[in-house]
Amino acid sequence: MLQVAVLRNDPDGVKKRLAKKHVQNLGLVDSIIELDDQRKKIQAEFDAIQAKVNSSSKEIGMLMGKGEKDAAEALKAQVANWKAALEPLKTKTAETEAQLQQTLVQLPNLPADIVPEGRAAEDNLTVKTGGPQPQLPANAKPHWDLAKQFNLIDFELGNKVTGTGFPFYIGKGARLQRALIQYFLDFNTQAGYLEYLPPFMVNEASGYGTGQLPDKEGQMYHMPVDNYYMIPTAEVPVTNVYRDVILKESDLPVKMTAYSPCFRREAGSYGKDVRGLNRLHQFEKVEIIQMVQPENSYAALDEMVAHVEALVTSLELPYRILRLCGGDMSFASALTYDFEVYSAAQERWLEVSSVSNFESFQANRMKCRFKGADGKTQLVHSLNGSSLALPRIYAALLENHQTENGIRIPKVLQPYFGAATIE
Repeated sequence: MLQVAVLRNDPDGVKKRLAKKHVQNLGLVDSIIELDDQRKKIQAEFDAIQAKVNSSSKEIGMLMGKGEKDAAEALKAQVANWKAALEPLKTKTAETEAQLQQTLVQLPNLPADIVPEGRAAEDNLTVKTGGPQPQLPANAKPHWDLAKQFNLIDFELGNKVTGTGFPFYIGKGARLQRALIQYFLDFNTQAGYLEYLPPFMVNEASGYGTGQLPDKEGQMYHMPVDNYYMIPTAEVPVTNVYRDVILKESDLPVKMTAYSPCFRREAGSYGKDVRGLNRLHQFEKVEIIQMVQPENSYAALDEMVAHVEALVTSLELPYRILRLCGGDMSFASALTYDFEVYSAAQERWLEVSSVSNFESFQANRMKCRFKGADGKTQLVHSLNGSSLALPRIYAALLENHQTENGIRIPKVLQPYFGAATIE
C-alpha cells in the first residue's frame, strides 16, 4: 500500500507513474488526499475539544478546592457537553479512516523509473540471454508426449481424481520432481537463505499483507467456512512471518526460502498454450524472500536476479531475462525481472521465475518496520523471487535434454535423482 505522504508530496508525479501501469482511475489520488484532509480536520476538531475537557477538568478540581461549588458544577455541565460532542467525532473519524483505507488499497505500487513503457508481454525488454542451444533428435517430442512415453506424469488420472490442471507424478517422474525441489532448496540455503516450511493456507490478513487481496480474489481458492485461502505462492505465508514486527537494523537483511505447493484457479485459461505442464491449478515452487533496508533494496534485487540466473544456468537450459513493462507488472511490484526458458520441442519461451522489488508497498500493509541506530522506525523493503517454479522447468528439462535413447539429467541433478538418464 502506498503511503499517503508520497501522494501528498507529488500528486502529479504519482499520477504520471501510475499511468505507466495503465491505471484508469487516476482521480483516486485526489480522492485520497481529500479524505486525508477530512481526517485531519476532524482530528483537529476532536483534539481541540479534548484539550478543553482536559484543562477544564483540572480547573474543576481547583474550583472545588477553593469552595466555589456553583462555578465547578457549571463547568462540569460544560465538560459533559464537550464530551458528548466527542462521540460523533470519534464515529466520523473511524468512518473517514475506513474510507481512506479502502481507497488506498485500490492503488497499485508505483513502478520504478527504469520500468519500460508498454501494455503487454510483447513490450517487455530483454536484458540478457544465455544457456546452451539444444540439439534435438529428428523425432523430438513435446513434454506431454515424453511424460506419457516414459510414464512420468499422468494427466488423465489427475483429471479423474480432481480435474484439469492437477497432474499425478509417477515413479521416476515423482523422483525427478522431488530431486528438483531438494536441489533448489540446497542451492538457496547455501547462499544464506533460511529454510521455512510454511502453512499452505492463510488467513485474510496475510493475503492482504502481501497484496493478493483485494486484488486477486478470483485467482485464489477460498474456503468460506473458515475464511482461509489456499496459497498461490510461498511468498504469502513466509513474508507474513514479519507482519506487525519491528526488526533491529542488525537483523537485516532477512533472507528466507521455502518450498510449497501453489494453488491458482487461473480462470479462463484454455488452449494449446496451457497444455501439459504449461499452466496448472496446483504446482510446486521454491521461493526466495528478502527484507532489507530501503537504500539496499535494488542491490538486493540485482543479487537475487544473479542467484536465479546461476540456478537456471546450472540446469543447462537456454534462458532469457526480461524487464517487465508497466502494463505487464503485478499490482504490488515496483520492478520485476522475469526468467524464461526455451521450450525446444514447443518452440516457445516459458516463464519460470519472477524476481520483484516491492519497495515499502508490502511492508506498509504488513506494518513491518525496523529500528535504526537513531532509534527511529521505518518501513523495510521486501523482495521475492521464484527459485524456481517447477512445472515449466520440468517441461523444459524433458524437451531440451531428450535424446534418441532417453532423457539426459543435468549433472547437478544427478546426485539428487540417482541416475544420469531416464531410459
